[in-house]
Amino acid sequence: MNIAFIPVRGGSKSIPLKNIKEINGKPLVYWTAKAAFDAECIDKIVIATDSDRIKNVVAGFGFGAKLEIFERSSQTSTDTASTESVILEYIEKKQPDKDEYLFLIQATSPMLRAEHIDGMYKKFISSGADSIFSGVREKQFHWIEKEDEIVPVNYDYKNRPRRQDFEGLIAENGACYINSVKNILESKCRLSGRITHYELPAYTAYEIDEPIDWIIVEELMKRFN
Repeated sequence: MNIAFIPVRGGSKSIPLKNIKEINGKPLVYWTAKAAFDAECIDKIVIATDSDRIKNVVAGFGFGAKLEIFERSSQTSTDTASTESVILEYIEKKQPDKDEYLFLIQATSPMLRAEHIDGMYKKFISSGADSIFSGVREKQFHWIEKEDEIVPVNYDYKNRPRRQDFEGLIAENGACYINSVKNILESKCRLSGRITHYELPAYTAYEIDEPIDWIIVEELMKRFN
């Protein structure tokens, strides 16, 4: 069984109750839940939340028996709790088979589509990798501060490449991760073993964390979704 696991909590500070705030006419969490619902490879959708308001909204999505609402604890719903903590809490309480795959899907990436999830799963299986993440290709030149100087990370500034000749870097876009239940239990991490990536369009790079992200993503959704 392939489980789409979407953690959402009610305590967002930057955008209060952002997971059920409407974006393009639907609650934010609806978009990733609908992508998982429409994906051929997903057997079950689990939305993990501590909020009764979110539970009520999610229950009205009309996804039937494919949707399960998991009541996450207050300990895994704090500002400092990791996403891995609620994944492990779910695995401990629900005891899914260790050979099942868990797709961590984040509600803050509403431009994720069903075809992205299916394509990512196909690459994951064909690659033989242990885990996979979705990402976008960045063609920016990065520098890092070291003590009293700043040094380039991914290019030689004395031989600046043309953009069309520059391979760039793969950046996680936070939308989707796939790993087996067994690997997650052993590593306590969403990614482990031999890791590969699935490249998504550049417009999916944005995650909604701050109000300005909301404005950008809403406009991009109108254009691309």
